[in-house]
Amino acid sequence: MSTDTDYQPPKVWKWETENGGEWASLNRPTAGSTHEQDLPVGQHPLQLYSLATPNGQKVTIMLEELLAMGISDAEYDAFLIKITEGDQFSSGFVAANPNSKIPALMDHSTTPATPVFESGAILHYLAEKFDALIPKDHLGKTQCLSWLFWQMGTAPYIGGGFGHFYAYAPSKMEYPIDRFTMEAKRQLDVLDKHLAENTYMAGDEYSIADIAIWSWHGNLALGHLYNSAEFLQVDSYKNVQRWAKHIQQRPAVQRGIVVNRVWGEGEHLAERHSAADIDAIVK
Repeated sequence: MSTDTDYQPPKVWKWETENGGEWASLNRPTAGSTHEQDLPVGQHPLQLYSLATPNGQKVTIMLEELLAMGISDAEYDAFLIKITEGDQFSSGFVAANPNSKIPALMDHSTTPATPVFESGAILHYLAEKFDALIPKDHLGKTQCLSWLFWQMGTAPYIGGGFGHFYAYAPSKMEYPIDRFTMEAKRQLDVLDKHLAENTYMAGDEYSIADIAIWSWHGNLALGHLYNSAEFLQVDSYKNVQRWAKHIQQRPAVQRGIVVNRVWGEGEHLAERHSAADIDAIVK
């Protein structure tokens, strides 16, 4: 294995603003807002501020699933957060999410309005609010939440680990690519073995665990992330493929994935303020 021995960490790390790599400008070692700007507010109680990354897709899929179930109170406005332009560092966004990451949800049906951040927390919040997409029996609910938290814990190894070093880092380095490829394939194998004996993540019932995991691992298995399908041999995970393709066909998933999408293949919908916005582009 080749090694890179040129870099020696200094005694005290200093932030170099131009550290190279795609998305480098989004990262900084401090928290808080950089400018004053209120978040826009639409007509519905639920206000989403997001972008169609896997984490953003979780929430729009969830909301579209709730609407497909006839839960009209799940109507929402989805405003685009342009992370490459620093929208996530506005005072309004930081008030909704002090971590300055998409997605963020404001529930104006409560007094005062309830801010919810972290995609897994938003899924859980909506599931409890509307009593939907989470099993009611003790074992099923426990399994669902276990897999939901599994996804939240594993996603950084897929995105910030494998995806960053395989697709976005300014140079290709064997050690981190090998390290995170091994972990990505291990995670796919965990899912493949589980789905060999289960229709969905929590057994026979589709839930927020499936929504969360599909948005990352399903997209990865279907070749939608990092142009890495051949490299990871994703077709070899037959049970993951069956599950991912089945969920991809759900109408609410087809609707949810276009919201706040402004790049890549497929239909684009920068903002969503009514069902008609999606109806116009998704048939």
